[in-house]
Amino acid sequence: MDPSLPTFQESPPGDRPIRDLGLRIEGTELEPVIAEFERELETAGLRRVRPRFYLSTEWGVPFGTVAIAIPFYLARPDLAALHAERTGLVEGHGRRDLLRYLRHEMGHVVNYAYRLYDREDWVRTFGPITRPYREEYSPEPFSRLFVRHLPGWYAQKHPDEDWAETFAVWMTPGLDWRAEYAGWSEALAKLEYCDAVTGELRDVEPLVSDEELDEPVSEIPYTLEQYYRGAELDPGEFPPGLDGALRSIFEDWGRPEDLSTDAPRRPASELIRRLGRDLPADVFRWTGHFPERTRLLLRHLAERADALEQVYPEDREMPAVIALTTFVTALAMNHVRKGSYLA
Repeated sequence: MDPSLPTFQESPPGDRPIRDLGLRIEGTELEPVIAEFERELETAGLRRVRPRFYLSTEWGVPFGTVAIAIPFYLARPDLAALHAERTGLVEGHGRRDLLRYLRHEMGHVVNYAYRLYDREDWVRTFGPITRPYREEYSPEPFSRLFVRHLPGWYAQKHPDEDWAETFAVWMTPGLDWRAEYAGWSEALAKLEYCDAVTGELRDVEPLVSDEELDEPVSEIPYTLEQYYRGAELDPGEFPPGLDGALRSIFEDWGRPEDLSTDAPRRPASELIRRLGRDLPADVFRWTGHFPERTRLLLRHLAERADALEQVYPEDREMPAVIALTTFVTALAMNHVRKGSYLA
């Protein structure tokens, strides 16, 4: 969990419907960031499209609207802390990250407001918006076909996300995207297209101004506990063969002196569970493997380490951390690419 997030001083309000928690944007840390974002829009010349901001269950823009949904847990530090604890990732924690997500969602707003997805040149550049939208996708890390903005190589998920990520990079203040993507001909061509299209639209009234909301926080009937239980992934079956890897990490240190150290031994499961606070978010950023899945994988590894009675010398913690991080990242990459950890 991010150490800058506060922890609960008392039991969270898990037994009340979320709609009864009195959550709103006004008077929270979200309000000045949204005001800053609106100034960014003015600077970028996007004065005709005025998005509506509201709290909901997750980031998003309902198709055909100009309404930007912001996760409700960002309205209160204690709820953000709970979200980090339950999922391993807070999307939009802090001013910088909030602006990053707002720029992405604004890309969807512009797309829908002007129905760019119907333009032949947009389809040639990004692909048809009718392409099936899959929650799980197999990105190609460091592909030069796409820009990099949100974690998990998000531009590779769908043409609509490709445009939104491209727009977000284009909109980022102070970023010299031409220099950043020099040599990335395909990604740079998308940015040049975005620059040209937004230039065309600066004095054009949008075709769509619908502000219909999708599951606003004032209407969410379930509790926090129900929300997080509903979001839990089925762990499925973890493959055999992980026990040998754990033994290799915690028993075969590679140098005779490591085996003879007199340092106190610590439970390997303790170290694995500690990694569960921050590793899932980092693995997601560089592989696209969902944090929830990484947390389940780490939980399984910790349970197996306990069953195998694995320990490590206290003075060799850093090599163990490096080995575990590398191992988990390799498993995550395999799962993203092949749909299985050891296929």
